[in-house]
Amino acid sequence: MMNPSYKLPDTPDFFQTTSQFPDVFTPRQAESHKGTYGTLAVVGGASGMSGAIVLASTAAIYQGSGKVWAGFNQTALPFAVIPERPEIMLATAEDLLKRKDISAWTVGCGMGLDETASQILNTVLTQNQDAPLLLDADALTLLARSHSETREAAQKRSNLVLTPHPAEAARLLGTSTQAVQQDRMSAVQTISATFQAVTVLKGHRTLVTAPDGTVYTNPSGNAGLATAGSGDVLSGIIGSLLAQGIPPFQATCAGVWLHGAAADVIKHSTGVEAGMLAGEIAPAARWLRNRLVTDKTKN
Repeated sequence: MMNPSYKLPDTPDFFQTTSQFPDVFTPRQAESHKGTYGTLAVVGGASGMSGAIVLASTAAIYQGSGKVWAGFNQTALPFAVIPERPEIMLATAEDLLKRKDISAWTVGCGMGLDETASQILNTVLTQNQDAPLLLDADALTLLARSHSETREAAQKRSNLVLTPHPAEAARLLGTSTQAVQQDRMSAVQTISATFQAVTVLKGHRTLVTAPDGTVYTNPSGNAGLATAGSGDVLSGIIGSLLAQGIPPFQATCAGVWLHGAAADVIKHSTGVEAGMLAGEIAPAARWLRNRLVTDKTKN
């Protein structure tokens, strides 16, 4: 059940957004089924970092994917089911990469930087070419360190989404975090053009850039998002929208907005900013998307 204590902030942006992202804020058809909304594979979760993939896959299922797989970069599964989220299917990353029924991939959350993680990145870049692929966290660091063949595989891949924070962006560009922050617009556009990818540069007023240079500046969010796991939740939200067939640039911009706006809903509803938990963002984002769809339908 959606939390009835959530409240919308009194800002025009919340009511204008449905027109910006029409494919996201559209009512579901009565005759739809779980296959209608795609299968997302979330790959990461090395030993000691299982929480990252749990947060990402939980955010994805809350955002409406028909099915979600969590693939752990471990030799054996750390648990039989995710506590309180048995809806999410579990596999080792090795086994998950063999599946042919994946609509979209989110790769990197807590994946680690070992040789196995590097092999996962190479595999996912060269298979399932038609499925959208989001690279985050450790996958971005591995991409920055990789040989030219891996970078070329990323550049050739269609429907690629990259979601670096400033330090990861600096690694991709071979520069410093300070340089990235001094000219965020140039940094995100350069990464996007280099990899022909939709690119998110996280931070205050997150930037999203399309390969053609189009830039979206996100207005939502607050300092409550400065918490461990927040980026994993964002990757799960965007990945979920990609799996639902929403075009990559729209899915990414909408995911960034929903992520920040959910934090605004939490702050407005509870007064909490310091100590906001990453796990609180996903249910708030679910409530917000459904609330705005309902309001749009009424109007």
